[in-house]
Amino acid sequence: MDNKRSQTPPKRIIARMLLLAASLGLVILAPSRLAESFVEHAPVSAEVKVSSEPLGEGSPAAPSQGASAGELERAVTRAAQQHHLHPALLFAVMKAESSFNPIVVSKAGAVGLMQLVPETAMRHGVRNLYDTNENIAGGARHLRYLLDRFHGNMRLALAAYNAGERKVDRYKQIPPYKETRHYVQKVLSYYRDYRKEARLVPAGDRPQEGYKVRTL
Repeated sequence: MDNKRSQTPPKRIIARMLLLAASLGLVILAPSRLAESFVEHAPVSAEVKVSSEPLGEGSPAAPSQGASAGELERAVTRAAQQHHLHPALLFAVMKAESSFNPIVVSKAGAVGLMQLVPETAMRHGVRNLYDTNENIAGGARHLRYLLDRFHGNMRLALAAYNAGERKVDRYKQIPPYKETRHYVQKVLSYYRDYRKEARLVPAGDRPQEGYKVRTL
């Protein structure tokens, strides 16, 4: 009788073992669920997000580290001044396009912070798509070009940035694509939020006196 009791685990030990097994299962599942939750509910901010995942085979070499928040803001300020854009618009496009990941590559081959495809990059003189200054400058040039082409209509310019200018020309309005319409609304929402954030552009990097940022 004593031998049987010694060989049979007490119910309390069995309960603890089951609880431990359940906990291990939650630990295994937690990272993916936490990642989904972060993507879905991440707050709008100008913080740089850098992915540690390697690029796919055949992708151009990418830098191991992205730009700091300060470098990003200086690059945005320079590009905004040069192309007469509000800095908040560049931040909004970057947030929507790459979520501030400087090495992300889309399925369509768009690269970096402003998600420039190689054709657009060549068109605007961008040689290194992974360079923060070049990528942002190229995206700013393209936005300025689209705004001028569509007579300052920001909605059409953003639709063209997402779907291509020919599609906007074809429909004479935002193309009837769910993705593009959602993109335009998302960028405009970020744009409004970023315009309220005075800290986006450090005091030392604000436009010089006499310079006027063209509001859109």
